[in-house]
Amino acid sequence: MKAHASVRLKLRSGKELATVFEALAPELKTATPRAKATLNREDELLVLSLEARDLVALRSALNTYLRWLSSIASTLQVLEAL
Repeated sequence: MKAHASVRLKLRSGKELATVFEALAPELKTATPRAKATLNREDELLVLSLEARDLVALRSALNTYLRWLSSIASTLQVLEAL
């Protein structure tokens, strides 16, 4: 069975979109045998698409990418406050 998920994020600016995209880009090169991720830009949206062999692998990959996105957002907030 194949499982799919797509997350669309609207970011505050084009600069923030580019920063998040570049921060996640290296992770896309390391696909696992059970899951694959792609990242695209659509206008002002960041689109993360995941495909996995099963729901467990999809959940794991989705949680990983959402944690990374949360970490990047937190880092950007700290940098803005400086």
